[in-house]
Amino acid sequence: MVRNDERRSALADAGIRVLAREGARGLTHRAVDAAAGMPRGTTSNYFATRDDLISALVDRIGERLTPDPEAIASRAARVPDRALFAEYVRDIVRRLSADPHVSLALFELRLEAARRPAVALALTAWRQRAFHDDVAFHTAAGLPGERTEIALFHYAIDGLMLDHLTAPIDTGLSADAAIGELVDRLLP
Repeated sequence: MVRNDERRSALADAGIRVLAREGARGLTHRAVDAAAGMPRGTTSNYFATRDDLISALVDRIGERLTPDPEAIASRAARVPDRALFAEYVRDIVRRLSADPHVSLALFELRLEAARRPAVALALTAWRQRAFHDDVAFHTAAGLPGERTEIALFHYAIDGLMLDHLTAPIDTGLSADAAIGELVDRLLP
């Protein structure tokens, strides 16, 4: 397998765009080559199989959704209360909304996971790690709520983003207002 991290990331980013635009069926090595503007066969040199490519996309989505360490550090000195928790949730939604291709690709992978065990394996491992990390961060930060509340927020954010990116029900409630209501109603 070829080792050029910059090109690898560019191919993974192109794969995310293909997945978001075309769905899982459109995700081919050739489609990624074309989206990345690279010669045919380049993606195959970096990711020998489709499962290798999907695994790389899961990793790259994780990298792109990782919070800015400076933003986390700037909030660390604040009192851990509902308002701070709401700010963290708003930051998650902001990151998910910043590049819709990333969120759409993630939803596509989740749907594909229902059909393909290899995708389910890669995606489930990443999602469980991310959830575990969220719970550990939340606990260490002294934020209100526990594991169950964090799980409920994951479910709610998934629904909020799916609605926002696809066929919104248009309740007149902004994402920011919805987050405020969720925090007020879900946190003890």
